[in-house]
Amino acid sequence: MKQFIFVGIILMGVILVIPSLLVVWFAGDEPEQAAQEATASIDSLQQQEETQSAQSAGGELTVSVFRSQSETIEEVDFESYIAGVVASEMPASYEKEALKAQALTARTYIIRQLTSPSDVNIPEGADVTDTVMHQVFQDQEELKARHGDNYEDMMAKIEEAVAETKGEVITFNGSPITATFFSTSNGYTENSEEYWENEIPYLRSVESPWDKESPRFSGERTFTVPEFESTLGVSVAGISGSAIGEITERTTGGRVGKVRFGDTEFTGREIRDKLELDSSDFTITRNGTEIVVTTRGWGHGVGMSQFGADGMAKEGKTYQDIIHHYYKDVQITEAENILGSFTAKK
Repeated sequence: MKQFIFVGIILMGVILVIPSLLVVWFAGDEPEQAAQEATASIDSLQQQEETQSAQSAGGELTVSVFRSQSETIEEVDFESYIAGVVASEMPASYEKEALKAQALTARTYIIRQLTSPSDVNIPEGADVTDTVMHQVFQDQEELKARHGDNYEDMMAKIEEAVAETKGEVITFNGSPITATFFSTSNGYTENSEEYWENEIPYLRSVESPWDKESPRFSGERTFTVPEFESTLGVSVAGISGSAIGEITERTTGGRVGKVRFGDTEFTGREIRDKLELDSSDFTITRNGTEIVVTTRGWGHGVGMSQFGADGMAKEGKTYQDIIHHYYKDVQITEAENILGSFTAKK
């Protein structure tokens, strides 16, 4: 009988002591903090549940994409979303290092959008749309229809590029950047404030000589004189066989800063938007009853040139080299901490 009593006393002591040992073991030098963590509040438990609900079965965060054609919201696994964007935004024929750079811009963009949503109107319940308003995204069925027999090889290459950069984003002073990109430059990229309004320190004009080999480097649009005059609200009467419009200012990247028609002045971007030109680096001439506008480059010119990225990759440059060339003074970092703060809120 005494033996049973003795064993019982020992068991009670173990039951009482083990929780204390656990608290002290986790606590280290901060027993009070550890004890508070060990007795997690209901709010903390709810937060964990919300984090888990924001993840797919594979453990990845999901992106709520508004599909513009069906006008529905689709939940897409995070890295699958990145692959869909890369496949939609950059030719799969480009070098893998260029595709990796594109994967970083896509991942950085969506993380920035998830953690600091833009002011663009988005349907309720969606994180982004699948259009150029954010990033173009196509799902597997759309990509299969677009690429046919080349789909499997194309996606294998893109998925490798995405997987080999998984979790990496571009940051400036610890925050994800506005990772803008475009097709082809005129030989230089543009300072952000010379196309948009804000001066952004990492979006600086840099040389991009590879773009001169792009099939999109040169473009041309033709207008009738009445079309041209009506679109811009100007008169070009009496001008023939010479350049139309006096270019009064050039940007750092060599695009048209300002151009004047008589007493009316436009920015280069205004002309590009109004005439729907490939680029804001243009010349305008009159040929009889027609106005011919010749452009150099394709896109706004701010950030990473996709053709330039491919050119750098063909010369043996890595995706890190590409990112650091087109975005000044940035870092390539892990997104875990940024995403962690987001999933705790979602």
